[in-house]
Amino acid sequence: MRVTSNTFPNTLREQLLRLNQRQSRLQTQAATGQLLALPEDNPAAMRRVLDMQSEAGSVGQYRNNVSRHQELAKATYSGLKALRSLVDRAGEIATLAGGIQPGRDLKLYATEVNGLIEQAVQIANSQNRGDYLFAGTKADQAAFVATRDANGNVTSIAYQGNTDVAESEVSTNLQMSTQVPGANASGVGVRGLMSDSRSGADLFQHLLSLRDRLEAGDATAVSDQSLDDLLADEEHLLVHMGANGAAQARLETTESLLKDRSASIEGLVSKEADADLAQTLVRLSEIQTAYQAALQSGGSILNKSLLDYIR
Repeated sequence: MRVTSNTFPNTLREQLLRLNQRQSRLQTQAATGQLLALPEDNPAAMRRVLDMQSEAGSVGQYRNNVSRHQELAKATYSGLKALRSLVDRAGEIATLAGGIQPGRDLKLYATEVNGLIEQAVQIANSQNRGDYLFAGTKADQAAFVATRDANGNVTSIAYQGNTDVAESEVSTNLQMSTQVPGANASGVGVRGLMSDSRSGADLFQHLLSLRDRLEAGDATAVSDQSLDDLLADEEHLLVHMGANGAAQARLETTESLLKDRSASIEGLVSKEADADLAQTLVRLSEIQTAYQAALQSGGSILNKSLLDYIR
């Protein structure tokens, strides 16, 4: 078989090119700490890494959503606690007023209830990051608007939010909301905070009625009606507080699971994409040695001629 004169140089060039490419890839891996720089380095591994990075992005967004819901839930719970204290005081006043003869003391209690009404309006219009907590999805405006008489006393309070709540995904196919609308007369959906047609709760109206009965000196109506009304409001708030606590516990569990998944994905990506520096340096040294040996051997062979063999 005839071997052409350029067979060896061509073979040497191809071999040196392969060694140089491997050397360059190992140098890049040593410098960056990454096994995968281009899809052709390992297509299957690159696909797995891209899929896991996409999942990591989703998990990161879920964690952000969970954090936002936790913030809203805590702000809502603060409002619920404040309203619970307010209702407790209104109940105390109603109980005390029931045992007092009509006269000046009832009007003094009416003045205090007036202050409770103002406080209730303030709580119901609480904000978080500039959004009104209890206005539903119409969070850019106050949830409640009070109408006042010539003396500045509240005569009625109207809800101008809606019964919709903003939801977001906290895990795959799992939507959650910790928002509470200020009122709900529809009979369906999330319970309203200040009033809800299903429970008989109507805190603003009950406080206004209590004040007016105290102003009128009607201790009997306070005992017979206001106490029952306030009890319904208190039970309604307890339901909200229980739901809020359950939501916070659920969010805490979800956050823990997402944190674990995020750490797991990070470890899997590292396993696929990160280079073992010690192993990479050893392989780089071996390739560099092989490259130098190929250059020296090729140079030695190419320098010889037919006369060297004749002699």
